[in-house]
Parts: sequence; structure tokens; C-alpha cells
Amino acid sequence: MNQDIAHRRLHNQFLSQQTFEKPEEVVEWLGAVQAQDYGAAKWAIGLRLRGATDDVIEQAFASGAILRTHLMRPTWHFVTPADIRWMLMLTAPRVLATIAYYDRTLELDGATLLRSNHALVKALEGGKQLTRTELAPALQQAGIACNNLQRLGHIIMHAELDGIICSGARRGKQFTYALLDERVPQSRTLDREEALAEFARRYFTGHGPATLQDFVWCSGLTVADAKTGLEMVSPGLMREVIDGQMYWSAGSVMSANDESQAMYLLPNYDEYIVSYTDRSAVYDVLHTEKLDSRGNVLFNHTIVLDGRIVGTWKRALKKNSVIITPTLFTPLNETETRALVEAANRYGAFLGLQAGITLPLA
Repeated sequence: MNQDIAHRRLHNQFLSQQTFEKPEEVVEWLGAVQAQDYGAAKWAIGLRLRGATDDVIEQAFASGAILRTHLMRPTWHFVTPADIRWMLMLTAPRVLATIAYYDRTLELDGATLLRSNHALVKALEGGKQLTRTELAPALQQAGIACNNLQRLGHIIMHAELDGIICSGARRGKQFTYALLDERVPQSRTLDREEALAEFARRYFTGHGPATLQDFVWCSGLTVADAKTGLEMVSPGLMREVIDGQMYWSAGSVMSANDESQAMYLLPNYDEYIVSYTDRSAVYDVLHTEKLDSRGNVLFNHTIVLDGRIVGTWKRALKKNSVIITPTLFTPLNETETRALVEAANRYGAFLGLQAGITLPLA
């Protein structure tokens, strides 16, 4: 049954089918895409996009078709302008509760954060897009100490969670911030129950089969709120008991593609792995010793074959090429090796580089 769950997740996450043509369509379908590793997150979108290149996704980010902000768990996510406000309404209070201890340690109280938000608005109004370093003087002029980089980071995070700022376009490799009200003058509004229902619908159609506990983990919502959202959309979902667990998913028709030899080079924090509290359908913890020194599969770029994680990979960028170094849990046969080469070539094409693979492959 685990293999069936894996194949259906590949299908519903649009890894085994690429019919979307715009980055924002992928992000909208999944609800949000974890994005603290920016380059890897662009590849996560590219895997699900027809004919994707890194430049296409960079352009979508620069234009504001997709935004990057602190949203859940708490870390950066890509989200669409249409969804950012109602998602923040649901998730920001939970993130704020998570970071409350650090706020106390950094002496960030409500009055200080109110002043910092006001200073950031003044610094950014009029369409300005500034880096974190460029925003620091505006905060200091308002009497807010931010020499401590962690304190500055939390001030910026609070402004994101409060819906004051969001991502601007990158300036070279530097990230900028812009006022949300200027970047997204209008977006649809949902009341709280509508937002819970929409969040649940997006999650279970884009990530199913999944459990209620998976949704709680992924969203950061309370169990009560996650259950309320699921109950409101459950008539439109398929429910089934697998290995004693209740799973929910959209009743979509699976493609006829044979996934047994399908190979994917997934980035770290990919939605295929990070979105579930129970990852046994795609990963065997017996392989943990072959992960990097942190020992958490989420932190690794992973190789997926037939829906299961069969190894990890690293990359080395050269002038005109990208070299993939795999670490495989078990050796590949000749057909599987060809599939790995094809997956590497796809990644190279995404970057606009020639791809190579280091040997041995075991």
C-alpha cells in the first residue's frame, strides 16, 4: 500500500505529470512551497512545470507573480499574491506563538515591534525595495537597536507575519523587501471558516493521500482548526483506511505512466517529503546513516525512484556545467542508471548547463 500512496502523491503533486505552464500555477496548486533554500525551491517548482528554467521562475519572483515570506513552521515559503493575506491570517498567530520565547530573549515587545513596523513602512513607501542591510539604518533612526543580526532578522520576520512587508525583486543575489500593500494592492479576502476550508482543500488535493496529522504538521494549525477545515471539504474528498490510518485525497484519475523506472532529483525541503509528519510511504529510516551529518532526510537533496527515496545527491557548479554526485542506498541496475542520467540532464537543462554525474553510482 505504501507504494500506492507514493505513486498517488507523485501524481497529485504534479511530479509525474507536468501540465502547469506558469510558476504561480504550481504554487497555487500546492498552497505554498517551502523556500528557505531559494535556489532549491525554484527547482521544486521547476520539477512540476512544463519546460521550466531557472530564469522563468526568477522572472516570476521578480515580477511578484510569486512572493516569498515567512508563513509556516516558521520558515520562508513561496505563496501567490492572491493567497498571501488569508494564509497569513491563519498561520501567523501560530508562528508568533512559536517564536515568542526568542522575542523575549531578544527584548522584542509589542511596543518595540509596533515602532519597527512603522519605521519599515516609512523606509519602503513609494515603491522602494530595500535589502535587510539597507533597512537597518531606518530602524536605528527610530531608536530600535538592530546591530544583533538575530534581532534584526526577527524584526523583519514580524513585519512579514504582520502583513506589512513581503519579498521584492532580487538585486543580484541579495533579497529585498517591499510593502505588501504596494506589492499586492488587492487580493481576495476570506473569512476564517472559508480560509480553513480553502487551506484544507488545497492541502489534500495537492498532497493527498494524507492524514489529518499530516495536515496539522504541514499547516501549523491547531488540531481543532485543521479538523474544522477538513470537515468542511470532506464531502468533496475521497477517504480510505490504509494500514489502520485514515487518508484523504482528491478523487483524481491517475495517469497511465509506469512509475517503476521514473527517477526524480528532488531538492531539500521538497513538498513531496516535508509536507508529511509520517514519511514512511517514501522513506525508510534504516538509510539514515547514509544521509549528511545532520541525519535528517529533509535537509538532503534526494533521489526518488518508483516513488521511494533511494539515495541523496549533491551538486558542483562549474563554468558551463553542473556535476551531480549521488550517494545511493543500494546499487542501480542499467535501466535505473539511465533514468538517473536523464534526471540529471533535466536538472542541467533547468539551469542552462551541461550535466554530468560522478562515478561510481553505488
